[in-house]
Amino acid sequence: MDTFIRFTNQTQGRDRLFRATQYTCMLLRYLLEPKAGKEKVVMKLKKLETSVSTGRKSNVNRVIYFICDTVLWVRSVGLASGINKEKWRMWAVRHYYYCLLLSLARDLYELSLQMEQAARDRARMEQSLSQEPLGYSVANEETEWLQAFLLLLFRSLKKHPPLLLDTVKNFCDLLNPLDQLGIYKSNPGIIGLGGLVSSIAGIIVVAYPQMKLRVH
Repeated sequence: MDTFIRFTNQTQGRDRLFRATQYTCMLLRYLLEPKAGKEKVVMKLKKLETSVSTGRKSNVNRVIYFICDTVLWVRSVGLASGINKEKWRMWAVRHYYYCLLLSLARDLYELSLQMEQAARDRARMEQSLSQEPLGYSVANEETEWLQAFLLLLFRSLKKHPPLLLDTVKNFCDLLNPLDQLGIYKSNPGIIGLGGLVSSIAGIIVVAYPQMKLRVH
């Protein structure tokens, strides 16, 4: 209970909980919409999703995205008129998309460093064992290369959970702007599931600061 209280006392902790609730509502709404007799439940989920989304407006970390999102919020509550809602919304989504691409590029760079180190460690181990190289045919050379690559990838991510969490979080976050920008169309179910997974990853990082990615 003390851990939960400390978590909810943090701004980031509350934001992660709001975000998880928002995407859970989106996912449930998508699953219930095709079912007959669930119209009232779907409407309540939609209202809850909107309310939680509004509550997150002051908790967005990225400054430019925060500005665009705040302008949209001011327009939505009727505090200002004459604002081109669609234009500001697309600016916010586009900036968020570029931020996520940069974050994923950083994750891939960190992953490449970890895989390079894992490859060096493996080569030193094989040299210390003085193993003779195994023969291979041209036919299975590509398969062996792929297997070696996947093994290095698995070992690198297993050895560095913060990198795994950050990569999964950024990839899942990318689904929403890809859909809104029309780059890769999805559905509310996939976006809701991705947002929920991303939110859980964010909750883990806030609850356990040692899981936060430390870049080189």
